Amino acid sequence: MELDSESLLALLKEPRTILELNEALKEKRMACPDDLARRLSKMRKEGLIKGRFSEEKSAWVYWVDEQQE
Repeated sequence: MELDSESLLALLKEPRTILELNEALKEKRMACPDDLARRLSKMRKEGLIKGRFSEEKSAWVYWVDEQQE
């Protein structure tokens, strides 16, 4: 099944790295039609999600800002 924006936003209710998102997508048998990192970056620039580099995880972490909903 192809990943839509609504499903991706639902997965980002808690902060996740790209690797964690890919694992969650595999579990749900979903696939991102384009590059996931590029899609997350675009969504962050559009203000749909938040993102920052996590030194703890040594990776970018993305999440939905509950206050924006």
